[in-house]
Amino acid sequence: MSKQIAVVYFSGYGHTQRIAETLAAAAGAELVAVDGEGNVSDAGWDVLNAAKTIVFGAPTYMGGVPWQFKKFADASSKAWFTRAWQDKLFAGFTNSASFNGDKGATLIYLQTLASQHGGLWISLGLLPANTKAATRADVNNLGGSVGLLVQTPADAGVDEIPSGDLDTARRFGERIAATTARFN
Repeated sequence: MSKQIAVVYFSGYGHTQRIAETLAAAAGAELVAVDGEGNVSDAGWDVLNAAKTIVFGAPTYMGGVPWQFKKFADASSKAWFTRAWQDKLFAGFTNSASFNGDKGATLIYLQTLASQHGGLWISLGLLPANTKAATRADVNNLGGSVGLLVQTPADAGVDEIPSGDLDTARRFGERIAATTARFN
């Protein structure tokens, strides 16, 4: 039996993969990796086509998705042309080394891609941790609304992603699972 939720992601250095794995575990989702050449396996396309919900994940490089994710997005035009993903649920997340790093532009790109497919977008649904007492250990410390924002310093390993961002990924995964169950 295929899973109802698929997380398709590209990860250049492993940080985005760790977020994808964390979110997928909380959502009960299947992972589909975009490889270093921007390709998804035939089995990965089958997973995406069968899923009720697709979560897009990509790092933010130079204010947008990396070329590998863009190649995947362009290849999804086959599904777009036949409306294969019409009325699916979608969500998204991004990671960059900077606190802002123009992550909002990446999320809007992912949301637009979902909309082009005729999809319905699941927002983060969490209040921001925006008080003076807030720390990087708090949920939604970066204040996302459209989707999950993650910040990992450029010189940090995958085991150094701030705990608040990992907790936010778990909560977002739970929200995605609950929303998928509600709409299906």
